[in-house]
Amino acid sequence: MRPLPSVTGTVAVLDRPDVDTDQIIPKQFLKRIERAGYGEFLFFDWMKDPGFELHATPGASILIAGRNFGCGSSREHAAWALEDYGFRAVLAPSFGDIFRQNAILSGLAPIALPVQELSRVKEAVATRNELTVDLERLRISHPGGLELEFAFDPHAQETLVHGLDDVARTLRRDGELAAFEAGYTPRFDLAKIPA
Repeated sequence: MRPLPSVTGTVAVLDRPDVDTDQIIPKQFLKRIERAGYGEFLFFDWMKDPGFELHATPGASILIAGRNFGCGSSREHAAWALEDYGFRAVLAPSFGDIFRQNAILSGLAPIALPVQELSRVKEAVATRNELTVDLERLRISHPGGLELEFAFDPHAQETLVHGLDDVARTLRRDGELAAFEAGYTPRFDLAKIPA
């Protein structure tokens, strides 16, 4: 997983409530076994509409969404598709619980902001489409002077900032694991158990 200490880039606004995972990545694209390559199918049905919001900001790395973003089924492919498309952070008033966890484990930062603060971000981006989301400092900043702090789970923050999946997090404790194994005496000898 790529480390995500911060991201600076343009913003796409998808101000729709209750965008579910089936809209983010429809079921017909869930047959692949690898995590890459889902970006081209992101919002597949909506992308057919020339007026769809994401067409206005190609290459955006930050998505502003409506409440309850990522609700619905637990498909982790939704987070994979957003990340593969190029998004590194999603700002919304709230997220589906399973989507939020899948996003973090995929290297995508799901940041919940109160509606009033999200409105301030949208207003700032409307004047100049650029934003920085700093996960190390837990701050959102805009070149026009807007600065907002946000709350974020410390474990999720460490996961994203350092790009740690569960295996990488375990390997960081390799020395402790080796010391434990070196001093551990099993209760019985597995080699002597009859087959």
